Amino acid sequence: MIPMWLGLCAIGVIVVLIAVLIVRERRWRQLTAHYRAMPDGLPDRPAMEEPPAPREPDDVERFKRSQYFARIGTWDWDVDTEKLYWSDAIYGMFGFKVGEVVPSYQLFCSCVHPDDRERVRAGELRCLATGENHDEEYRVVWPDGSVHWLRETGNVVKTPEQSIVKMMGVVRDITDEKASANQLQRLAHFDRLTGLPNRLVLEQRLASALEQARLSATRVMLVFVDLNGFKAINDDFGHAAGDQVLVATASRLKHILRACDTVARIGGDEFVVILEGLPQGKSLEDEARSICQKIFSELSRPINVGKDQRQIGTSLGVAVFPDHAPSMDTLLHMADLAMYEAKRSGNNQYRLGRQSASPPAGTAVEGIVTTWTAPAWHGSGDPLPIDRAPEVANRPVFWENPAPQRPIGPANRRERQ
Repeated sequence: MIPMWLGLCAIGVIVVLIAVLIVRERRWRQLTAHYRAMPDGLPDRPAMEEPPAPREPDDVERFKRSQYFARIGTWDWDVDTEKLYWSDAIYGMFGFKVGEVVPSYQLFCSCVHPDDRERVRAGELRCLATGENHDEEYRVVWPDGSVHWLRETGNVVKTPEQSIVKMMGVVRDITDEKASANQLQRLAHFDRLTGLPNRLVLEQRLASALEQARLSATRVMLVFVDLNGFKAINDDFGHAAGDQVLVATASRLKHILRACDTVARIGGDEFVVILEGLPQGKSLEDEARSICQKIFSELSRPINVGKDQRQIGTSLGVAVFPDHAPSMDTLLHMADLAMYEAKRSGNNQYRLGRQSASPPAGTAVEGIVTTWTAPAWHGSGDPLPIDRAPEVANRPVFWENPAPQRPIGPANRRERQ
């Protein structure tokens, strides 16, 4: 009997195990089918997340210093509440100490230069309306009154429902970059020594003056000014003394001109004066004589050269639009020829051209020769007062015209003494 009961018990255990295995198999198949139907397959087993390590104070300090030295800061603007967040670096860009003010959009607008405010505001509104990147350069006025340049870039932040909640971006101090760009621009367009416009700017202004004269039916007078004896000053006293003479000459020429006129230095000891808006009804000879006498008188005053005072003579060449030439190149050429002839003929003289176009080489060009006597100089103080107009000897003169295409400039002209 015992063996029979043991056999029955073993059979029962086997049946139970088989039943358990069948149930587990069915459950496993159901779970497998469920997870296969999921788009991402089996879910990842949740991992034990370690709490984030606290940020080291040194890291925060490095970040702040990197923004400070790079002159860049971060900002965000809540468009609903007008609240504004500035990183520490931005305070200094607006002339404040960190924590000195509470950032707000109203404060920001008050710091922006009045001439730039409307443009900056329009750029921000365009960014909010279109979602385009915001990129503006503008000036800010510090509490001490100094003006600085900033460049601001940013974009909008939206909710999942595409509602705009804020703008975020960075701002960078570009004051030094602007100063360098302005310096390069100045070096490209103005003489470094005298600060006068160079040949490039002269031609631009002369072209503009001629166009305005065509519209207003007025004259433009072009006067080439060359200093006599300048090479001797460089040789006897050094180039520093020569530079002093050039700076004084530039200052004196600017002193006698109107705001609308131009004086430029085109190289060496040569200057060019543009006088705009002269009426056509007045005698051309009288107009030229009056202007040239003013230049002679102003430049005849002694200039300190080292421990001495020297009087510098000048030679002037005058050409007038439209009387002497219809175009800029021809006008420049005529004035250059006239000045060259005045210098060759003697000290303190000018030549006034009379041709409306350059004649062929070898033909005569008529002009007026004028000799001007400078006031007597007694070695100190200003020249003696002029009781009457300087004596001027006017007579028609003719000179041989070189090839009309002769380039203008001291490098293409024989060295003058």
